[in-house]
Amino acid sequence: MSAQEELLKDLLVRGLSGDGAAYHAFLKALSAFLRAFLRARLARVPDEVEDLVQETLLAIHNQRHTYDAAQPLTAWAHAIARYKMIDFLRRRAGREALDDPLESVEELLGASETEAREARRDIATLLARLPDRYRLPIQHMKIEGLSVAETAKVTGMSESAVKVGVHRGLKVLAAYVRE
Repeated sequence: MSAQEELLKDLLVRGLSGDGAAYHAFLKALSAFLRAFLRARLARVPDEVEDLVQETLLAIHNQRHTYDAAQPLTAWAHAIARYKMIDFLRRRAGREALDDPLESVEELLGASETEAREARRDIATLLARLPDRYRLPIQHMKIEGLSVAETAKVTGMSESAVKVGVHRGLKVLAAYVRE
């Protein structure tokens, strides 16, 4: 289980138990996670991403009682975000989308999911070769969308060490890709 998965799950479970501060931290961390997820899929309409993040957060808040702590939290959040994205695509396409069978939208999203899964596997393979001081800052900032301060807090590193780790790690990754 990834560190982000564990953190989000812990914050949500504590929030559901009545810890308001933990729930606030959960929503803040989840918004960065959702923003990265939606930005990658809606590159052509970047101005809509923030609205979709907010819609998804609201849906997650309204459906928080349906979360099963035995299941991965990020998969549950991805599913809700995906449904919100499909709703957005339908609204955006207007009447024309109503004439298209749902399967065409599913095929489009499925194809991008397959490509994204393969890219994540390749990135994970390259990242695994890096020492933690480079891998963790890149994972949290560049993949999960956390800020420097959030990454420093999660990893226990200083903010300057996080910045250096990202910079040096990306240089090493670029060398791996050139190989």
